[in-house]
Amino acid sequence: MLDVLDINRDYDLFIQRIKKKTNINLQLYKEDQMKRRLTAYKTRKGFRTFDDFFKAMMQNEQLYEDFLNHMTINVTEFFRNPSRWGVLEKNILPQILKGKRRIRCWSAACSTGEEPYSLALMLSSFFEWQDIRILATDINHQVIARAKEGKYKEEALKNVPSSMKDRFFEHRDGHYEITATVRKSVQFRQQNLLSDPFESGFDLIICRNVLIYFTDEAKVQLFKKFSRALNPGGYLFVGGSEQIYQPQKYQLEETDTFFYKKTQERWTW
Repeated sequence: MLDVLDINRDYDLFIQRIKKKTNINLQLYKEDQMKRRLTAYKTRKGFRTFDDFFKAMMQNEQLYEDFLNHMTINVTEFFRNPSRWGVLEKNILPQILKGKRRIRCWSAACSTGEEPYSLALMLSSFFEWQDIRILATDINHQVIARAKEGKYKEEALKNVPSSMKDRFFEHRDGHYEITATVRKSVQFRQQNLLSDPFESGFDLIICRNVLIYFTDEAKVQLFKKFSRALNPGGYLFVGGSEQIYQPQKYQLEETDTFFYKKTQERWTW
């Protein structure tokens, strides 16, 4: 039976191997949370040690893909937390849109696409479809593939107004498929937020319900990168339990709950 020291070594070696294999640094996630999650998953798959688990993944591509899919958090729905989306539509977007014919938007850690498609549907009240272009990124290529398909179960659409549901979704074979017009407005791309560079010039960045899994050190780096990626006057929209402490450190100011406005053109770090 492994003692505590051996268990810790086993886990530490595992996350080193995962970083080398995937460039995903699990040390930047909250350790207790991630360790519990992965230990439970390893045990369910029938492995005693992480060493055995890693070796098996290197021999079994499906096991490896299932692990990557499990490791990333993919719980979402259209217009999740509707009251916050209402603030975005009625208060934030009118501020962003002043004097602009189009805006640049990014849905970071977009999961299976409900978030960027929600934004596209909302923007259709302000723009013609040909003028809506949203970047959507996620670390998991499997969920990106699902997002591109745009097929969802009915429960994912519980917050979608019936008029919008009838107009932009087709019910077929037990699921709802979002129309090609909406799908074309979103560009999906694989991205590791913690290691890959960010594009810049965004007027709105949405990154919700993923920051809570990162360490404080990782959050600091992400807030800096998000701030640099925003245009002056642009907004960062985060999720519940993800309020930014001392946002002025990142040249941001809180204008409403979970909404932060970029205040300066230049950064000092």
